Amino acid sequence: MRALVQRVTEAQVQVDGKTVGACGPGLLTLVCAMPGDTPDTASTLATKLSKIRLFKDEAGRMNLSVLQTGGAALVVSQFTLAADTSRGNRPGFSNAANPQEAEALYLHFAQALRDLGIDTQTGVFGADMAVSLVNDGPVTIWLDTEHK
Repeated sequence: MRALVQRVTEAQVQVDGKTVGACGPGLLTLVCAMPGDTPDTASTLATKLSKIRLFKDEAGRMNLSVLQTGGAALVVSQFTLAADTSRGNRPGFSNAANPQEAEALYLHFAQALRDLGIDTQTGVFGADMAVSLVNDGPVTIWLDTEHK
C-alpha cells in the first residue's frame, strides 16, 4: 500500500458540496491499495502511521506520534498514487488494485487506525471528492509498504 501523509491543523473532504469527513489537528492520509496487498498490509501501514513521529515535542523537534498527541486522521482513497508515468505524458493506473479489493483494503486501513485509538474519518471510495487542508509545517511524507 502507498500513502501520502500530511500533518494538518485541519482537513476536510466534500462530496457534492457536503462534508463527509473532517479532522482537526492530525494527519490527512491519501491511501492507495496495490495488487498483492492484503488486510495484513493495511494493518501494517496503519500501525506505522500511528507510530511515526511527525509532531513537535516541547523542544520543537518532530518527536511525537499522532497517538501521543491525541490527533485525528482523515483517510481518503486515491488510486492515482499508483500512477506510472514512465511512458509518455498520460499516467497509467494498472499498478492500482482492482476497485473491489482496493475499497475493502481502504476500509480495513481506516478501521485499523480506529482500532489503534485514532479518531478516524474517511472520504467516499470512488467518489469525486474535494479535499481541503491546512498543511502544518509543511510536513508531507510518503509511506510505501514495499519500501519499509
